[in-house]
Amino acid sequence: MPLATAPVRPSSVTAHQTSFGGRCRAAARALAGRFGLTALAVVPIGFLAIFFAWPVITIIGRGLVGEGGLDLTGFAELFSKARTWRLLGRTVGQACLATAISAAAAIPLAGLLYRRSFPGRGLARAVLTLPFALPSVVVGLAFRSLLGHSGPLGFLGLDGSMTAVVLALVFFNVGLMTRVVGVFWAGLDPRPEQAARVLGAGPWRALATVTLPALTPAIAAGASLVFLFSATAFAPVLILGGSTYATVETEIYLQTAQLLNLRAAAVLSIVQLGVVAAALAFGARARRRRERALKLTRTAQRAGSAGSGNAGTAGRVRWRQDWPAMLVAAAAGVLVVLPLGNLVFRSVHSADGFSFHNYLALGQHAVPGLPYSMLAAAGRSVLVALLAAGIALLLGTALAVVLTRRPRSPAGRRWQEWLDGFAMLPLGVSAVTVGFGFLITLKTAPFDLRTSFWLIPLAQALVALPLVVRGVLPALRAVDRRLIQAARVLGAGPWRCFWTVEAPAAAGGAAVASAYAFAASIGEFGATTFLARPDTTTLPVAIYKLLGRPGADNLGMALAGSVLLAAITAAVMALAEWRGGELRVGA
Repeated sequence: MPLATAPVRPSSVTAHQTSFGGRCRAAARALAGRFGLTALAVVPIGFLAIFFAWPVITIIGRGLVGEGGLDLTGFAELFSKARTWRLLGRTVGQACLATAISAAAAIPLAGLLYRRSFPGRGLARAVLTLPFALPSVVVGLAFRSLLGHSGPLGFLGLDGSMTAVVLALVFFNVGLMTRVVGVFWAGLDPRPEQAARVLGAGPWRALATVTLPALTPAIAAGASLVFLFSATAFAPVLILGGSTYATVETEIYLQTAQLLNLRAAAVLSIVQLGVVAAALAFGARARRRRERALKLTRTAQRAGSAGSGNAGTAGRVRWRQDWPAMLVAAAAGVLVVLPLGNLVFRSVHSADGFSFHNYLALGQHAVPGLPYSMLAAAGRSVLVALLAAGIALLLGTALAVVLTRRPRSPAGRRWQEWLDGFAMLPLGVSAVTVGFGFLITLKTAPFDLRTSFWLIPLAQALVALPLVVRGVLPALRAVDRRLIQAARVLGAGPWRCFWTVEAPAAAGGAAVASAYAFAASIGEFGATTFLARPDTTTLPVAIYKLLGRPGADNLGMALAGSVLLAAITAAVMALAEWRGGELRVGA
């Protein structure tokens, strides 16, 4: 008798096969996602390891290691000199003074520009933010032409003084400080201040006892950034202070480029790295406090009634209450507009009256010591900046994607925090240190780039990379995770989810980040000064070369070249503002 067989149910087999196949495909997608995420992280980490960590570690080794091993005699020799202590005191003193003035001006400015509404508020924000994006050599020349003996404010006697350096540092950083504090202030819940007013506190008492304590995390975060940028400022100090008011940054350049004392430069770089590390640690702590404060504020707003807590603009300008902030805004406007306006005026004015002779000379005359004209240098600067911004955009977006993923394990989250901090380090380390490191490391195969065209774009991409990460990261984090989950449920893999859901949402942030990266690259001066050869000189380096040569024609070309460089930067920044984006450097 044939054996009886149980009837086979096709539906159950199909369901079983489908379930098994679905599990296999899900496992394959998960494996591909993990592999792709690892590949995304490897490329930017490798870039940072080769072009940042290796040069910086090599500099540290030059200062700490001698022929027989660990050698600290370089530190003993350096700190036995009174000049070293003057350099350190001047560096910290100038940075602290610029930070204090910037913070004092930024608080009323943030309240006016981010908590009040008035016609032209967007334009006022853009004008105040523009100096931070301007090339540092343009800032130095603008103040030199304003405060010099032949300038309109030459009678003040501030040419070559510490006051001129501090004013330039404030000009450069007050917009950044205002934005950091203002964005935080706009997100605060106004109900505690309103409650204090109802209980009888005047506007100034409410500001001092309620609002300012709530703003402490943002003020601390902004102050750490301003201190960092002021302590590592190069071109403004070099142009305005010279050797009289030299800082650690300019001394590294002097010891390397002019005295060829690499050991002393390495020791100074280590000292500067210690100051930078302390500022970065303080800034990271302040940033975490600010993020927690904003999270608590948003939670309180969601818990409250819809109409009782309206963060953002508190109302229109009140003339009687806001007059101190308006006075500060007027002073800040003069500080921003006067140097730039005078720079444009001096570029078209000569002893014979108004003319465009200086601008015509940009394309007609070669820069002394260079094989091409200023106009050709400007074209090279644009090309190099485009390449650097493209490299920074690709690597920064890859890092941002990795940083927005949510690891399940504590080890994965710690690794992600480490990666975030590692990506931000180039923002704090001096560009002069980076350029110095490039010189002493990238000279052996397979990384011998001393004669390569790509040396300067790679250095500028390194400087711009943190700006791209900080521009793309908030846009990716703002994507609703439920949209991604819905796409995954419908069968989309991780890469398809990224291209169809996350990439369109992050496009605006990427465009703004690219604009900031381009602006940072085209005006980069510290590292490029070390790396540029006569046939690879960019416009900022060419401007500085002209300033070192006597003659009205050389000064006129430098002024016209600075206006051209500032105009290119302003056009790119206007495009970024038109896109409606904000680069949160301290985010």
